[in-house]
Amino acid sequence: MLLFTAKRLLSGIVLLVVVSVATFFLAHLAIKDPTAALLGTTASPAQQAALATKIGIDRPLLVQFWDWFSHLLTGDFGTSWRNFQPVGAQLAIKIPVTLSVVTFATLLTAILGIAFGMITGLRPGTWFDRILKGVSVVLFALPGFWVSLVLVLWFAVQLKWFPAVGYVQPSQSVDGWIRSLTLPAVSLALGGVVAVSEQLRNAVIAQSRQDWVRTLRSRGLSATRVNLHILRNASPAALTVIALMFVGLLSGAIVVEQIFSLPGIGMLTNQSSQNGDIPMLLGITVVSIVFVVLINLLLDLVLGWINPKVRVA
Repeated sequence: MLLFTAKRLLSGIVLLVVVSVATFFLAHLAIKDPTAALLGTTASPAQQAALATKIGIDRPLLVQFWDWFSHLLTGDFGTSWRNFQPVGAQLAIKIPVTLSVVTFATLLTAILGIAFGMITGLRPGTWFDRILKGVSVVLFALPGFWVSLVLVLWFAVQLKWFPAVGYVQPSQSVDGWIRSLTLPAVSLALGGVVAVSEQLRNAVIAQSRQDWVRTLRSRGLSATRVNLHILRNASPAALTVIALMFVGLLSGAIVVEQIFSLPGIGMLTNQSSQNGDIPMLLGITVVSIVFVVLINLLLDLVLGWINPKVRVA
C-alpha cells in the first residue's frame, strides 16, 4: 500500500502540473486583452497600456508563465488583477464556504443514497422500489437551479425554516451556520442521492445472488450480519460515485452559490471570469485539482481497506 500510495501521489503531482500549465496558456488565449475587462469600455488606450505594464502582460508569454509557475512552486498563487490582493489569502477565505456546502451535500448524498440503495437492493420489485425509481427519474431530470428556487420558495419564503440567502460563520453561530447551508446542500445532493442509490441497488442485487451469501445464511448468521457483508462487497461502486460527486459538486456549487448568495469560490469564479482576472482563475483551478487528487487518493485507500483484492491489484 505504501508503494501504491506513492505512485498515486506522483501521478497526482504530474496531473497537477499538466493541468496547471494547460490552464495557464488556455486562459491567456481565451482572454486576449484582460485590461478591457478590468478597466471597462470607457478606459483610454493609455490607461490600458499602464495597467498592462503593471500586471506584466506586456512581457512575452513564456516569461509570464515562468514567473507564475516559479512562484506557484513556493506556494505563491500570485496577485489578483481585480483588487491587487494576494490570491492565496482570498482563496483561504472563500474555500471554507464552498467546502462546507459540498461536504454537507456529500454527507447527505452518502447517507440517503446508501440507505435507499440498500432498502431497494435487498427488496427489488417492491412498491417502495418502484416509487423510488419513479421519483429518481424525476429528480435526475430536474434542473438544479429550478430545484434551488423551489426550495427557497417553500422552506425559506413560505415556511421560514431556513434563510433564503446569506452565509453565517460557524464562529458566530453553529446553528445559524447549519441552517444557512441546509438548502444549498439539499439542492446539490438530490441528483447525487439518485446516482448513489441506483449504483448501490444494482450492486446489492448482484451480490445477494452470489453463492457466498447463501453459505452465510446456511451457517445461521443473522440477517443484519449478512446484509453488512453484502454492503461491504457492494460499496465500491457507491463509493466511487460519491467521490466523483464530491469533485463534481465543486463545480456545481457555482450556480448554487449565486442563487443563495454564498461567498464561496463559485461566486469568485464567476466574478473572475467576467473581469478577466487570470491569476485568480488559475489559483481556483490549482486548488480544485489538489482536491481532485486528494479525493481520488482517499478513495483508493478506502477501497483497498474494504477489499483486499484491490491492494493485491
